[in-house]
Amino acid sequence: MAAAAAAAAAAAASSEAPAATATAEPEAGDEDNREVRVLQSLRGKICEAKNLLPYLGPNKMRDCFCTINLDQEEVYRTQVVEKSLSPFFSEEFYFEIPRAFQYLSFYVYDKNVLQRDLRIGKVAIKKEDLCNHSGIETWFSLQPVDCNSEVQGKVHLELKLNELITENGTVCQQLVVHIKACHGLPLINGQSCDPYATVSLVGPSRNDQKKTKVKKKTSNPQFNEIFYFEVTRSSSYTRKSQFQVEEEDIEKLEIRIDLWNNGNLVQDIFLGEIKVPVNVLRSDSSHQAWYLLQPRDNGNKSSKTDDLGSLRLNVCYTEDYVLPSEYYGPLKALLLKSPDVQPISASAAYIFGEICRDKNDAVLPLVRLLLHHDKLVPFATAVAELDLKDTQDANTIFRGNSLATRCLDEMMKIVGGHYLKVTLKPIIDEICESSKSCEIDPIKLKEGDNVENNKENLRYYVDKLFSTIIKSSMSCPTVMCDIFYSLRQMATQRFPNDPHVQYSAVSSFVFLRFFAVAVVSPHTFHLRPHHPDAQTIRTLTLISKTIQTLGSWGSLSKSKSSFKETFMCEFFKMFQEEAYIIAVKKFLDEISSTETKESSGTSEPVHLKEGEMYKRAQGRTRIGKKNFKKRWFCLTSRELTYHKQPGSKDAIYTIPVKNILAVEKLEESSFNKKNMFQVIHMEKPLYVQANNCVEANEWIDVLCRVSRCNQNRLSSYHPSAYLNGSWLCCQETSENAHGCKPCTAGVPADIQIDIDEDRETERIYSLFTLSLLKLQKMEEACGTIAVYQGPQKELDDYSNFVIEDSVTTFKTIQQIKSIIEKLDEPHEKYRKKRSSSAKYGSKENPIGKTS
Repeated sequence: MAAAAAAAAAAAASSEAPAATATAEPEAGDEDNREVRVLQSLRGKICEAKNLLPYLGPNKMRDCFCTINLDQEEVYRTQVVEKSLSPFFSEEFYFEIPRAFQYLSFYVYDKNVLQRDLRIGKVAIKKEDLCNHSGIETWFSLQPVDCNSEVQGKVHLELKLNELITENGTVCQQLVVHIKACHGLPLINGQSCDPYATVSLVGPSRNDQKKTKVKKKTSNPQFNEIFYFEVTRSSSYTRKSQFQVEEEDIEKLEIRIDLWNNGNLVQDIFLGEIKVPVNVLRSDSSHQAWYLLQPRDNGNKSSKTDDLGSLRLNVCYTEDYVLPSEYYGPLKALLLKSPDVQPISASAAYIFGEICRDKNDAVLPLVRLLLHHDKLVPFATAVAELDLKDTQDANTIFRGNSLATRCLDEMMKIVGGHYLKVTLKPIIDEICESSKSCEIDPIKLKEGDNVENNKENLRYYVDKLFSTIIKSSMSCPTVMCDIFYSLRQMATQRFPNDPHVQYSAVSSFVFLRFFAVAVVSPHTFHLRPHHPDAQTIRTLTLISKTIQTLGSWGSLSKSKSSFKETFMCEFFKMFQEEAYIIAVKKFLDEISSTETKESSGTSEPVHLKEGEMYKRAQGRTRIGKKNFKKRWFCLTSRELTYHKQPGSKDAIYTIPVKNILAVEKLEESSFNKKNMFQVIHMEKPLYVQANNCVEANEWIDVLCRVSRCNQNRLSSYHPSAYLNGSWLCCQETSENAHGCKPCTAGVPADIQIDIDEDRETERIYSLFTLSLLKLQKMEEACGTIAVYQGPQKELDDYSNFVIEDSVTTFKTIQQIKSIIEKLDEPHEKYRKKRSSSAKYGSKENPIGKTS
């Protein structure tokens, strides 16, 4: 992704993120816990790698890509960077995390066309260590990838120590090992594994091993098998051929559980191990707990770890405890009052943006909250006016990275998603699916390329895209038009002698920060399901450069371009005609008008999401249970279809959106497959398997949103499938039986902007608590100014604060601190209750490492 799209990915994805995705189930019967939602999200950037291990031989370069994994489940993949040992990825990511995880891992791969892709190295960060790296770009050394170190999941184990009387009447001790179940084992080649466990009693001179049965196609096997080991003999037992141990040697014994995937005809795959010392039974004859699977002791041993290279990452993980709505009323009211506060720099929303270390963290929830309550336009207008006061040159108007420009960037990505799809998607699809070369850099031309033909290809695409954009003003969302109108008026007042500034104030956003970044990164803006190949990315980059310069009023009106490359300057001369200037002016006039605009794209179906998944046959065959086939799914505002091939015009199956009655997860036990969901409609349910948990979550969310207003939506559903004459969940034999489980809570019904207000306000509260020290310094600065009316003490601490009215700002800070203190109480109460309810060794809080 282009660096210019830095915050765009986060907002675009988060605007489509689930309204409420619970990732931690409260204890049964705990009413207070049940009201609290624990939500996780991940945002960041995969920057670059360096000094990767070269190939042996003359061709040392690699074609590299990077993946993000929750434990062993891949949830994100970058584009391939060809022929490099220091690939520059520069890709933003944002997604909701829908499940518990132990490690967040980043793998660097070498792309192989004919064989399996080679894993060069990895960066694995424990969940509890993610906070140490939050928002900070860091170089991580790549670690070796070994099958013995790639583990995930947990084991439920019970140990007992019994006394037995032998045949000769003496007493010995027997260890009873009950391996009950495992949870969260990894997928093997995209499918649930066939796990079994070996149970060993290990000591200084013994290693007794037993084995469970193999459980087929499951990541959550229920073993429920018991094994017996003699751990002591009577002192009179003297047969030298048998193991003999005295009572005190129990201290040296341990139980080891190894999990394996049954390979049938190939080698079994190690899934992880746990070690439990028998002396846990010293104070109690029974011990029961959940344990996290661990790598083998030698899993990470390598004498050449530094030789694998490094990966530069920026990772921001958040975990929010969202309380019931009534707790957030005061903070929400204070923030929503911000646009009316004079001066705007004394408002709670502005102060929030000032004190947060990472401005992106602050802008995301703030924009969504203000936008939802129709407060963003006056707030953005006020902070933009503050920006203009410090702008001395009209040519640099709104070119900085201020609170105002970031707010507008995020607003455009949220409300402009539909606008981008109806405007850009058809042409982006054409470019990505054709193989026309558009390279015009003489240095990068391939053998046999004709630069004049390439130039014509590039001009054709630029003209087509430009023509579509300048004709799209009626599709521009009203919120964007209202803000553009305000920007235009303020710019004219600030620079009354510059006739062009009213247009450059608008074009700096809509062309430079909106259309241009969407063209160069279509995957980021959900215009394409996958990253384009290298040649297409190059074509899109050239088009994007030309479009943003075409839209730059200064470049057109002053007959000069900002291109540094000679070949781009020559190419751009084709567009320096009066017709382009007139067209841009007309377009900017239209989108900065106060007239209400309705999207002309509503009459045509809008592409919302597409991608490859597996579907189960719709009951047309007796062997339907095994009949899962790969299909290309496409969701528009009107229908869900699936096809055999991407881009196919003939749908194999179509479900009108208006016929969708519910969209829910499907229990793994139905088909022994993970990441499944069901689309319940007028006919039989459609069962679908996504490629990972994040993708499944996103599909469920977007399907719920597009069908939220349908009539006859169900209030209950069956969480399992109807197989062999009954529902697996409730055993009802009638296929038309009412559902046995309530449908999940519906998403908000606001058609324009769907947000989870409580979640956004909780995020703002969390960021306030992290920034209390800086808030305190701002409060001290207000006191210094108000009392002395002179130079501030400790200038370095206060010089970056904008304090126009110290008295009003001081009062606002006092209100913020009071509200935050009151919110601290229920949060602390919940933390204590959560820590006491999930005791160490429970399924929610498994034992991580054993001595």
